[in-house]
Amino acid sequence: MTDQPAADPDARRRPATAKEIKALSHPLRVRIVRLCGERELTNKQLADRLHVDPGTAYYHVRQLVEAGFLEPAEVRTGETGALEKPYRSTGLSWWLSVDLEDLDLTRGLAPVEAFQQELAEAGPSSIATYARFALHLSPEQVVELDRRIVAVLDEYISTDHERSHLPAHGGLFLLHRLAGED
Repeated sequence: MTDQPAADPDARRRPATAKEIKALSHPLRVRIVRLCGERELTNKQLADRLHVDPGTAYYHVRQLVEAGFLEPAEVRTGETGALEKPYRSTGLSWWLSVDLEDLDLTRGLAPVEAFQQELAEAGPSSIATYARFALHLSPEQVVELDRRIVAVLDEYISTDHERSHLPAHGGLFLLHRLAGED
């Protein structure tokens, strides 16, 4: 992966496979990928952090490993002297493109649900910046707005390792048509 962002964000992306889309279709799995992107975590650490049963965490971790979103890190000795098997994010999820027609939106949108859970957990005082807007846009302008915002995010994602000593921030860019607007 190069540190220079592409002018066209889609130039570095590839379409997600059905297996990858399925793996990221659960908010818990989206959260696991993000947490393992910050640092290597064991199944037990993930279960504790996410307040789920270790078996549930293990099931979701296996799904993510099989789809290529997580990989095992070096086995390490834990605080109690037991060997631990941590996992880390491969970074793959950011560099995939997903056509909205490929998603089953009848059960919700996992990234939005994961974001809502993370924001609720962090609390309102965690919000660093906020912008709420309504714009009148043609379909072409929607594509251009998305391209420009994703290009900026790509630049930050590509160089994030340079800022790993700073606090981590999460965010979500979602543009939707307002109700009643056909």
